[in-house]
Amino acid sequence: MTYSGAVKVGGPADVHELPGLMISKVAVGPMDNNAYLLRCRATDEQLLIDAANDAGTLLTLIGDDGIASVVTTHRHGDHWQALAEVVAATGARTYAGREDAEGISVPTDVPVDDGDTIRVGRVELTARHLVGHTPGSIALVYDDPHGHPHVFTGDCLFPGGPGRTTRPEEFNSLMDGLETKLFDVLPDETWIYPGHGNDTTIGTERPHLAEWRARGW
Repeated sequence: MTYSGAVKVGGPADVHELPGLMISKVAVGPMDNNAYLLRCRATDEQLLIDAANDAGTLLTLIGDDGIASVVTTHRHGDHWQALAEVVAATGARTYAGREDAEGISVPTDVPVDDGDTIRVGRVELTARHLVGHTPGSIALVYDDPHGHPHVFTGDCLFPGGPGRTTRPEEFNSLMDGLETKLFDVLPDETWIYPGHGNDTTIGTERPHLAEWRARGW
């Protein structure tokens, strides 16, 4: 089956099969949050990105193999409603951006800074700290050695623009981070997995950067 990234609450996961990594995407909760289960194909170790809601759905997706870790992309409550239950059931280590950790109800075992590496089996994810949507939002970059990069952006980048900000300085900070840490260094083929809604690519969004700057959101 060809991966589309289009999922709906109550529907099945969509699975993106890469040579070294399997990415399962589900939508959960009243705000249609995306959660992503990453499985290293060499070791079968698993990592969950955003235990957003509906622990039952997430634990069914995780299955009997459990997860080694769960990463929360940012402090907004809709992204960690199921975190306590998932951690209690799996014993997973918790990761979050250092500046957002205090805003998450479940203690963060490993505070994450820009450039830190988070591993799932033999797969390495590089954290990129993006300030603006929240003080400690992180994106996770998988630079696939067998193909193009893949980036989990939380609520920092969506199809059609950056994540929500409330003040001009927050918007400018987020745009600066997106440009210098993602758009300036990643190829057009880079796949983007956001915190809500459909996926996109760097190449699809790149032509609109000036438009986003001009409109201010």
